[in-house]
Amino acid sequence: MSLEDIMSTYSRTDLIFEFGQGSWLFTKDGKKILDFNSGIAVNALGHCHPHLVDCLQSQIKKLWHCSNLYRIESQELLASRLVASSFADSVFFCNSGAESVEAAIKVARRYSQTQNKNKKKYKIIVTTNAFHGRTLATISAGGQEKHLEGFYPAVDGFTRVEFGNISQLKENIDEETIAILVEPIQGEGGINKAADTYLREIREICNHRDLVLIFDEVQCGMGRSGRLFAHEMYNVFPDIMCLAKGLGGGFPVGACLATKKVSQHMTPGTHGSTFGGNPLAMTAANALLDIILSEGFLDNVNKSSRRLIDGLQRIIAKHQNVFLKLKGQGLMLGIKCIVPNSLIVDRLVEGGLLSVVAGDNVVRLLPPLNISYEEIDIAINIIDEVANRIEIDNVKK
Repeated sequence: MSLEDIMSTYSRTDLIFEFGQGSWLFTKDGKKILDFNSGIAVNALGHCHPHLVDCLQSQIKKLWHCSNLYRIESQELLASRLVASSFADSVFFCNSGAESVEAAIKVARRYSQTQNKNKKKYKIIVTTNAFHGRTLATISAGGQEKHLEGFYPAVDGFTRVEFGNISQLKENIDEETIAILVEPIQGEGGINKAADTYLREIREICNHRDLVLIFDEVQCGMGRSGRLFAHEMYNVFPDIMCLAKGLGGGFPVGACLATKKVSQHMTPGTHGSTFGGNPLAMTAANALLDIILSEGFLDNVNKSSRRLIDGLQRIIAKHQNVFLKLKGQGLMLGIKCIVPNSLIVDRLVEGGLLSVVAGDNVVRLLPPLNISYEEIDIAINIIDEVANRIEIDNVKK
């Protein structure tokens, strides 16, 4: 058994986790680490949540896979619950965020080309600092050189504008434009939250120009912002929304939600997924919704957010040679650093806290949505101690 047998697509930290429980992970040598990474916003309820475990154990004894050639009751139940909780009229299930964005691109093109009977209408406006996945189309949509290097030519059809710049967006709409794709809160790009008016103005533009508005909520959705979906903060609703990560509570599942207006043209044979919507994934997602949609759950997310934000603001004010400012919303937070963010992440691991880097020299903090106050206070103390040690080291230099 060797790491050398795995394709080197990740720079892995030398940690092997044996098991997880709640907000904690335990290494093979018994070290206990508080998880503020959550599998990059995937483990929305932490590790081995009893309800998810019970539901999956029950389903795993009955049926794993049968394909979408047949009805799957748990899939129909999940679709109905997502539709009832959102703007959407229908759902396509897949296995990841990248697949969800790919589906959204196809739905938007299908709608525009069918409506207009014009194959030349295909361009989607995207933004700087975006991340939409790792397929050829989604890295082209994201447009970051570090993701595109070695994989050119980029897939045609994406027009890039500055995130937050509504004037530039308007200037780049032409007769071939069909849609606008944006993250309400950018994750990989550095926890960049859209301004209050930005999404509303984009919605108005889409209404006026008959463009499809796509929100990528793969990372910021499913309660991460303190609302079920981040766009609810702005009272702005898309035509298509991409979900994944937290939707399965740790089990791979993605979803592309859409209004009937745009989805009605997706007929049998226009898209598909062998594993999408399988009984195990649907069971996990339904169990996750049982918890997130329960009374008071999102209120508690916001209370936890306030406690974490207050603690982080104190630390940032205390360590102005290490940290610059706090970014984000809910339990999707980022600390913009003065020292390299990778240094902070490495030191936090040593101190017993998992975090993850993001663009703009940001350290992301993505704790489980059911994190306790005690665990929040532990994390704040670890970050404080790490900043203290970095300041001492810098003085010694």
